[in-house]
Amino acid sequence: MPGRLILAATPIGNVGDGSARLWEALATADVVAAEDTRVTKELAMRAQIRLGGDLIALHEHNEGRVAPRLVDRVLAGETVVVVSDAGMPLVSDPGYRLLTAAIAADAPIEVLPGPSAPLAALALSGLPTDRFAFEGFPPRKDGEKASALAELAAEQRTLIFFESPHRVAATLQAMVEAFGEDRQASVSREITKRYEQTRRGPLAELAAWAAAEEPRGEIAIVVAGRPAQAPTLDRLVAEALTRVDDGERAKAVVADLAATFGVPQRDLYAAVVAARSDR
Repeated sequence: MPGRLILAATPIGNVGDGSARLWEALATADVVAAEDTRVTKELAMRAQIRLGGDLIALHEHNEGRVAPRLVDRVLAGETVVVVSDAGMPLVSDPGYRLLTAAIAADAPIEVLPGPSAPLAALALSGLPTDRFAFEGFPPRKDGEKASALAELAAEQRTLIFFESPHRVAATLQAMVEAFGEDRQASVSREITKRYEQTRRGPLAELAAWAAAEEPRGEIAIVVAGRPAQAPTLDRLVAEALTRVDDGERAKAVVADLAATFGVPQRDLYAAVVAARSDR
């Protein structure tokens, strides 16, 4: 009987986020294929479990060579668990070539869902979550980055990016140039870890903050999509006044409308204040 290929999500920071199914799979697997075996050994030590079977490396430089051997072991009846350093394998991590090889061989495949940095950053952003796209790491070179972001300027879905800490300020500035200084965004760092932080605001404000503070750690950037068609300022003011009359706080309403429709929050707030004073 064939075994199983299991794609297992690991904690992105806090080991307490690992599921009971994850720990059981790691302890009982015939093979654990890890992006970095040292990271996986440390995770097992922190979780106080013992890894079962063979621990082998599966990364971008050896995946093409290792994948067929792992599929053969699954077909021979063994359980192979695939993990990345953090989060779900295949999402900006190795595993895709192994997965496609397993599908082609009709090998049984399962998933152990769990922590996900893109989804956590999206939830923290305060931006629309009904439609979104994960874009991974932007290109490193300035010209390629500018071109890639320009292609996304008209995207209406919320956009999620990863970025290295030493490039985050430059990337945010490139986003200002591609998306506009008032486009709402958020920067989350060290999600689930001790120094977790999320900053929200217009891209220009976030770019200035990143240049001054030089944030460190694992970073995710979430950017609002371009509004399909922003209502006129008068319509937004009228909606804001209606919501304020219903008991909502003016600043909260303005922040929500500005983020939803991609309009300058300062200008909208001033118009709302002026309209209230004219009543």
